Amino acid sequence: MSTATTTNVAEPITAETILRLFPDIDTRSDALEGHDEEQIRLMDEVCIVTDENDLPIGTASKKLCHLMTNIDKGLLHRAFSVFLFNDKNELLLQQRATEKITFPDMWTNTCCSHPLNLANETGSTLPDAIAGVKNAARRKLDHELGIKQEQVPFEDFRFLTRIHYKAPSDGKWGEHEIDYILFIKANPEVNANLNEVQATQWVSAEKLKEMFKDPSLKFTPWFKLICESMLFEWWASLDNGLEKYTDEQEIRRMLH
Repeated sequence: MSTATTTNVAEPITAETILRLFPDIDTRSDALEGHDEEQIRLMDEVCIVTDENDLPIGTASKKLCHLMTNIDKGLLHRAFSVFLFNDKNELLLQQRATEKITFPDMWTNTCCSHPLNLANETGSTLPDAIAGVKNAARRKLDHELGIKQEQVPFEDFRFLTRIHYKAPSDGKWGEHEIDYILFIKANPEVNANLNEVQATQWVSAEKLKEMFKDPSLKFTPWFKLICESMLFEWWASLDNGLEKYTDEQEIRRMLH
Protein backbone atom coordinates (compact mmCIF):
# COMPACT_ATOMS: atom_id res chain seq x y z
CA MET A 1 0.00 0.00 0.00
CA SER A 2 1.59 3.26 -1.07
CA THR A 3 1.55 6.36 1.07
CA ALA A 4 1.09 9.76 -0.47
CA THR A 5 3.18 12.65 0.78
CA THR A 6 2.08 16.24 0.52
CA THR A 7 4.31 19.27 0.43
CA ASN A 8 3.09 22.59 1.70
CA VAL A 9 4.02 25.24 -0.83
CA ALA A 10 3.57 28.86 0.17
CA GLU A 11 0.77 30.37 -1.87
CA PRO A 12 1.75 33.51 -3.79
CA ILE A 13 0.13 36.65 -2.48
CA THR A 14 -2.09 38.13 -5.17
CA ALA A 15 -5.20 40.28 -5.25
CA GLU A 16 -7.21 37.05 -5.63
CA THR A 17 -5.66 35.21 -2.67
CA ILE A 18 -5.11 38.05 -0.22
CA LEU A 19 -8.48 37.86 1.50
CA ARG A 20 -8.22 34.12 1.92
CA LEU A 21 -4.65 34.24 3.17
CA PHE A 22 -5.18 37.18 5.48
CA PRO A 23 -8.75 37.26 6.75
CA ASP A 24 -9.04 40.16 9.14
CA ILE A 25 -9.09 37.87 12.15
CA ASP A 26 -6.25 39.31 14.18
CA THR A 27 -8.20 42.31 15.40
CA ARG A 28 -7.79 41.52 19.07
CA SER A 29 -6.44 44.44 21.03
CA ASP A 30 -4.16 42.38 23.29
CA ALA A 31 -1.15 42.89 20.99
CA LEU A 32 -1.44 46.62 21.66
CA GLU A 33 -2.16 46.47 25.38
CA GLY A 34 0.09 48.67 27.48
CA HIS A 35 1.28 50.76 24.53
CA ASP A 36 1.02 54.53 24.13
CA GLU A 37 -2.49 55.70 23.14
CA GLU A 38 -1.34 57.88 20.23
CA GLN A 39 0.84 55.08 18.84
CA ILE A 40 -2.11 52.66 19.13
CA ARG A 41 -4.26 55.13 17.17
CA LEU A 42 -1.64 55.29 14.39
CA MET A 43 -1.80 51.49 14.06
CA ASP A 44 -5.23 51.98 12.41
CA GLU A 45 -3.69 53.82 9.45
CA VAL A 46 -4.22 51.95 6.18
CA CYS A 47 -1.06 50.77 4.38
CA ILE A 48 -0.69 49.69 0.75
CA VAL A 49 -0.27 45.91 0.45
CA THR A 50 1.77 44.81 -2.57
CA ASP A 51 2.92 41.65 -4.27
CA GLU A 52 6.65 40.94 -4.53
CA ASN A 53 6.87 43.13 -7.63
CA ASP A 54 5.45 46.14 -5.76
CA LEU A 55 2.08 45.99 -7.52
CA PRO A 56 -0.66 47.14 -5.12
CA ILE A 57 -3.06 44.27 -4.45
CA GLY A 58 -4.99 45.53 -1.44
CA THR A 59 -4.80 47.42 1.81
CA ALA A 60 -4.38 46.50 5.46
CA SER A 61 -4.04 48.36 8.72
CA LYS A 62 -0.57 49.27 9.95
CA LYS A 63 -1.19 46.84 12.81
CA LEU A 64 -1.93 43.88 10.52
CA CYS A 65 1.06 44.71 8.31
CA HIS A 66 3.47 44.70 11.25
CA LEU A 67 2.35 41.57 13.12
CA MET A 68 4.93 38.79 12.64
CA THR A 69 2.10 36.24 12.32
CA ASN A 70 1.10 37.95 9.06
CA ILE A 71 4.66 38.76 7.94
CA ASP A 72 5.59 35.11 8.29
CA LYS A 73 2.82 34.30 5.79
CA GLY A 74 4.29 36.80 3.34
CA LEU A 75 2.24 39.96 3.92
CA LEU A 76 4.20 42.78 2.30
CA HIS A 77 3.60 46.54 2.23
CA ARG A 78 5.06 49.70 0.70
CA ALA A 79 7.28 52.05 2.70
CA PHE A 80 9.81 54.86 2.27
CA SER A 81 13.04 56.00 3.91
CA VAL A 82 14.07 59.67 3.70
CA PHE A 83 17.71 60.70 3.95
CA LEU A 84 17.83 64.47 4.49
CA PHE A 85 21.21 66.20 4.14
CA ASN A 86 22.12 69.81 4.95
CA ASP A 87 24.46 72.13 3.03
CA LYS A 88 27.46 70.55 4.79
CA ASN A 89 26.29 67.16 3.49
CA GLU A 90 25.55 66.04 7.04
CA LEU A 91 22.72 63.51 7.41
CA LEU A 92 19.90 64.15 9.87
CA LEU A 93 19.41 61.11 12.12
CA GLN A 94 16.54 60.52 14.50
CA GLN A 95 16.27 58.34 17.58
CA ARG A 96 12.84 56.74 17.68
CA ALA A 97 10.74 57.49 20.75
CA THR A 98 10.36 54.97 23.57
CA GLU A 99 6.61 55.07 22.86
CA LYS A 100 7.05 53.57 19.38
CA ILE A 101 5.54 50.09 19.12
CA THR A 102 8.12 48.84 16.60
CA PHE A 103 11.86 49.40 17.02
CA PRO A 104 11.60 51.83 19.98
CA ASP A 105 14.68 53.82 21.08
CA MET A 106 16.68 52.92 17.95
CA TRP A 107 18.63 55.39 15.84
CA THR A 108 17.72 55.55 12.17
CA ASN A 109 17.69 57.75 9.07
CA THR A 110 15.77 61.03 8.97
CA CYS A 111 12.29 59.61 8.51
CA CYS A 112 10.90 56.13 7.79
CA SER A 113 7.21 55.49 7.30
CA HIS A 114 4.52 54.38 4.84
CA PRO A 115 2.46 55.88 2.06
CA LEU A 116 -1.17 55.38 3.02
CA ASN A 117 -4.30 54.50 1.06
CA LEU A 118 -4.83 58.16 0.20
CA ALA A 119 -5.51 59.54 -3.28
CA ASN A 120 -2.14 61.32 -3.54
CA GLU A 121 -0.01 58.54 -1.98
CA THR A 122 -0.94 55.45 -4.01
CA GLY A 123 0.26 54.36 -7.44
CA SER A 124 0.46 51.21 -9.58
CA THR A 125 3.14 52.40 -12.00
CA LEU A 126 6.62 53.26 -10.70
CA PRO A 127 6.36 57.01 -11.57
CA ASP A 128 2.98 57.27 -9.80
CA ALA A 129 4.26 55.30 -6.81
CA ILE A 130 7.34 57.53 -6.55
CA ALA A 131 5.10 60.61 -6.57
CA GLY A 132 2.96 58.97 -3.86
CA VAL A 133 5.88 58.26 -1.55
CA LYS A 134 7.23 61.79 -2.02
CA ASN A 135 3.86 63.15 -0.88
CA ALA A 136 3.88 60.74 2.06
CA ALA A 137 7.44 61.75 2.95
CA ARG A 138 6.50 65.43 3.14
CA ARG A 139 3.50 64.58 5.34
CA LYS A 140 5.60 62.47 7.74
CA LEU A 141 8.56 64.88 7.94
CA ASP A 142 6.07 67.40 9.29
CA HIS A 143 4.39 64.90 11.63
CA GLU A 144 7.58 63.42 13.09
CA LEU A 145 10.08 66.29 12.93
CA GLY A 146 7.99 69.43 12.50
CA ILE A 147 9.67 70.09 9.12
CA LYS A 148 7.20 72.20 7.17
CA GLN A 149 6.37 71.13 3.63
CA GLU A 150 7.58 74.39 2.09
CA GLN A 151 11.07 73.56 3.44
CA VAL A 152 11.12 70.22 1.58
CA PRO A 153 9.63 70.89 -1.89
CA PHE A 154 8.25 67.91 -3.77
CA GLU A 155 10.60 68.47 -6.74
CA ASP A 156 13.71 68.42 -4.50
CA PHE A 157 13.30 64.76 -3.52
CA ARG A 158 15.38 62.30 -5.52
CA PHE A 159 14.32 58.68 -5.79
CA LEU A 160 17.21 56.20 -5.78
CA THR A 161 15.90 52.65 -5.54
CA ARG A 162 13.55 50.21 -3.81
CA ILE A 163 14.71 47.70 -1.21
CA HIS A 164 12.71 44.57 -0.33
CA TYR A 165 13.63 43.45 3.18
CA LYS A 166 12.21 41.67 6.22
CA ALA A 167 13.15 42.32 9.85
CA PRO A 168 11.65 41.26 13.20
CA SER A 169 11.36 43.91 15.93
CA ASP A 170 10.51 41.54 18.78
CA GLY A 171 8.60 38.28 18.88
CA LYS A 172 5.33 40.02 18.03
CA TRP A 173 6.13 42.90 15.66
CA GLY A 174 8.32 43.38 12.61
CA GLU A 175 8.72 44.82 9.12
CA HIS A 176 8.32 43.33 5.64
CA GLU A 177 8.51 46.17 3.18
CA ILE A 178 9.35 47.40 -0.26
CA ASP A 179 11.16 50.52 0.88
CA TYR A 180 11.58 53.53 -1.45
CA ILE A 181 14.86 55.38 -0.80
CA LEU A 182 14.52 59.16 -1.09
CA PHE A 183 17.35 61.73 -0.82
CA ILE A 184 16.85 65.45 -0.31
CA LYS A 185 19.13 68.38 0.48
CA ALA A 186 17.59 71.06 2.69
CA ASN A 187 18.31 73.17 5.76
CA PRO A 188 15.01 72.90 7.63
CA GLU A 189 14.00 73.93 11.10
CA VAL A 190 13.52 70.78 13.15
CA ASN A 191 10.90 70.69 15.91
CA ALA A 192 10.58 67.00 16.83
CA ASN A 193 7.29 65.45 17.91
CA LEU A 194 8.46 63.77 21.12
CA ASN A 195 5.82 61.04 20.80
CA GLU A 196 7.67 59.96 17.64
CA VAL A 197 11.25 61.13 18.02
CA GLN A 198 13.25 61.49 21.25
CA ALA A 199 16.45 62.96 19.75
CA THR A 200 17.95 64.16 16.48
CA GLN A 201 21.54 64.60 15.34
CA TRP A 202 23.32 65.85 12.22
CA VAL A 203 26.24 63.56 11.34
CA SER A 204 29.01 63.32 8.78
CA ALA A 205 29.74 59.96 7.15
CA GLU A 206 32.76 59.58 9.43
CA LYS A 207 30.71 60.36 12.54
CA LEU A 208 28.07 57.79 11.55
CA LYS A 209 30.74 55.12 11.08
CA GLU A 210 32.01 55.93 14.60
CA MET A 211 28.46 55.63 15.99
CA PHE A 212 28.14 52.14 14.50
CA LYS A 213 31.15 51.08 16.58
CA ASP A 214 29.50 52.21 19.83
CA PRO A 215 27.88 49.12 21.42
CA SER A 216 25.54 51.30 23.50
CA LEU A 217 23.76 52.57 20.38
CA LYS A 218 21.08 50.53 18.62
CA PHE A 219 20.12 51.06 14.97
CA THR A 220 17.06 50.00 12.97
CA PRO A 221 17.70 46.96 10.76
CA TRP A 222 16.72 48.70 7.50
CA PHE A 223 19.09 51.59 8.23
CA LYS A 224 21.96 49.21 8.94
CA LEU A 225 21.13 47.28 5.76
CA ILE A 226 21.23 50.45 3.65
CA CYS A 227 24.45 51.64 5.33
CA GLU A 228 26.17 48.29 4.86
CA SER A 229 25.22 48.15 1.18
CA MET A 230 25.14 51.50 -0.62
CA LEU A 231 24.66 54.54 1.62
CA PHE A 232 28.26 55.70 1.87
CA GLU A 233 28.80 55.36 -1.89
CA TRP A 234 25.61 57.36 -2.54
CA TRP A 235 26.61 59.91 0.09
CA ALA A 236 30.03 60.47 -1.50
CA SER A 237 28.25 61.24 -4.80
CA LEU A 238 25.67 63.58 -3.28
CA ASP A 239 26.89 66.69 -5.15
CA ASN A 240 28.54 65.03 -8.11
CA GLY A 241 27.43 61.85 -9.83
CA LEU A 242 24.31 60.89 -7.86
CA GLU A 243 22.43 60.69 -11.16
CA LYS A 244 23.92 57.28 -11.92
CA TYR A 245 22.25 55.91 -8.78
CA THR A 246 18.82 57.51 -9.20
CA ASP A 247 15.60 56.11 -10.66
CA GLU A 248 16.67 52.48 -10.45
CA GLN A 249 13.97 50.31 -11.98
CA GLU A 250 14.80 46.95 -10.40
CA ILE A 251 13.90 46.13 -6.79
CA ARG A 252 16.92 45.27 -4.66
CA ARG A 253 16.19 42.06 -2.74
CA MET A 254 17.83 42.09 0.68
CA LEU A 255 16.20 39.10 2.30
CA HIS A 256 18.29 36.91 4.59
